[in-house]
Amino acid sequence: MARILIVGGHGKVALLLARVLADRGDEVTSIIRNPHQSDDVHAAGAEPVVLDIEHEDREALARVISGHDAVVWSAGAGGGSAERTHAVDFEAAVRSMDAARDADVTRYVMVSYFDSSPQHGIPADDPFHAYAEAKAAADEYLRATSLDWTVLGPSRLTLGEGTGRIDAEAAASQQVSRANVALVVAQALREPATIHRTIRFNDGDTPVDEALAD
Repeated sequence: MARILIVGGHGKVALLLARVLADRGDEVTSIIRNPHQSDDVHAAGAEPVVLDIEHEDREALARVISGHDAVVWSAGAGGGSAERTHAVDFEAAVRSMDAARDADVTRYVMVSYFDSSPQHGIPADDPFHAYAEAKAAADEYLRATSLDWTVLGPSRLTLGEGTGRIDAEAAASQQVSRANVALVVAQALREPATIHRTIRFNDGDTPVDEALAD
């Protein structure tokens, strides 16, 4: 059994992940901003903690992270203003990484997206630009830390079934079910070979455990 903290615990992937982790015997804590989401988190097998990651400081985050074995970042501003996107997807993410180090929790899994890169190529006038900038910067910051990090880059998310099979060698983004993303995160937490790796993936034909062990 491991104690896993999910940041952004009411997201679709996060709720699926909580159920996968709880069903295998892990103890799951999920950070949410809205207390009205607590029932959904409980139903997924996790313990909700209400915390506004956009505004809480590093010390508050460290207190919540302390005692866990790993942090999974699955939060996001979900669009809106460029300022809030930067505040959540970059600044809050970085605070959580620093807080994890403060709390002596070294395992950190970032749920990013397939094409995240400083060379993302999204024009400045594109509404997606702020998100692309924030995610790329957060991923780069994480890679430069002393944490045992993994950056996961799923392609376009669908509501398809969790087949448990992916393609982690694809050169281009296609699509992947949220259920498969949850399975990938869960396996990454168990698979030492994923540490210090960036793994981009689509739905595919290779079992998740084999794809991540290679």
